[in-house]
Amino acid sequence: MAFTNTTRRYASFSTVTSLPGKVIDSIWYIIDNYLKHVIPLKSILQFQLHDNKGMITVTFSQEHYHKALCVDLPIPFDPLYPRRLLVIDKKGQETILLPDELHF
Repeated sequence: MAFTNTTRRYASFSTVTSLPGKVIDSIWYIIDNYLKHVIPLKSILQFQLHDNKGMITVTFSQEHYHKALCVDLPIPFDPLYPRRLLVIDKKGQETILLPDELHF
C-alpha cells in the first residue's frame, strides 16, 4: 500500500512556482490526517482545486475509488492556480506535481 512509509517529500518546480506553500502544505496535511490509514491509497493520488466562494476547496480522488473527499481551506482561490495536482509515491519518496509533468 502506498503512502505508508514516507521517507522524503518533494514538490516539483512547476508546483512550487504556481502555488503558495500553504496550499502545498495543506495537500500533505490532507494525506496525513484524512487519507493515510483510513483508505487504501494507490501510488498516484489526484487532487483538484475548486473555487468555493473565493476560497479553495480541495477534492481528493483516485482510480477505482468511487468516493471523493472535499476539504475547504482557509486560503483564497486564485484562478491562475493549477486546477489539478497529482501526488505520487515511489518507494517512500512522495512528490506533488502537475499532471503534465508525470512521465511514464
